[in-house]
Amino acid sequence: MRREGSLQRWWTREGSAYAFLAMYALLFLTFIAVPVFAAIALSFTFFDAIQPPYFIGLRNYITLLTQDDIFMRYVLPNTVQFAVIVGPGGYALAFLLAWMLAHLPKGPRTIFALILYSPSMTAGVAMVVVWRTLFSGDQIGYLNSLLLNWGLIQEPIQWLHSPQYLMSVMILVTLWSSMGIGFLAMLAGILDISPDLYEAAALDGMSSIWQEIFYITIPSMKPQMLFGAVMAIVGAFQAGAIGVMLSGSNPTPRYAGQLIVNHIEDYGFFRYEMGYAAAVSVVLLLMVLFFTRIFNRLFATAE
Repeated sequence: MRREGSLQRWWTREGSAYAFLAMYALLFLTFIAVPVFAAIALSFTFFDAIQPPYFIGLRNYITLLTQDDIFMRYVLPNTVQFAVIVGPGGYALAFLLAWMLAHLPKGPRTIFALILYSPSMTAGVAMVVVWRTLFSGDQIGYLNSLLLNWGLIQEPIQWLHSPQYLMSVMILVTLWSSMGIGFLAMLAGILDISPDLYEAAALDGMSSIWQEIFYITIPSMKPQMLFGAVMAIVGAFQAGAIGVMLSGSNPTPRYAGQLIVNHIEDYGFFRYEMGYAAAVSVVLLLMVLFFTRIFNRLFATAE
């Protein structure tokens, strides 16, 4: 009886909290935990989506690292280059714009925040309608037309079908649409900082804006900075549709815009080599975890 009474008191005190967490836990297990463990398990098998998978050990990983020339020569370097530029670049740009908006009055700040955030919600539509028109390879494309009128080029440039320019265009478009939820988190974090901290610092002799940013703003919003960093990393490494949508082909011309997500899609949904695609996805997961751990150490808050 005493044990039942203590259990009832515990449920009365904490049961509502666990009830609220139950739906999140169910969704997390269904859409994150189970797929991740399934991908890890399938990565050690040969699975063509028709016959049952059978265990082949590390063969998929050995093939990926020693025999897959497309992955080692194009996909992996492209992904690293894209992530190294877009991840930190989009992250720094998001913080800079959030810091600038925080100094505006509430009305203009809300309008500009919505304008900056909207491309991340409509990136696919805007990519097709706006960017493919801007970088069209004929003479009526906006950029080619402008350069021809100025006499800077003699003939139209195939921006979206030339391996020389495709990656640069992909980076530009991704940076333009990178003001997502991480940007909003940074803006909220800056607005949550007490003005008293800046007033006290000014009384102590701090007069530089950069000193305020590095000694007050960033240390006061480490959780938001960490969240923004994680979102930037995940977004950079998981980008895949950009090159395909811009160039209109998969694989992209001479694999110039081929990223690791495109490689997974190629083997998983076109060649039906699900086990090999799972191995590539596990490598992608490890890359994301590695960089996430780095930023976690940079922005870890003291207990």
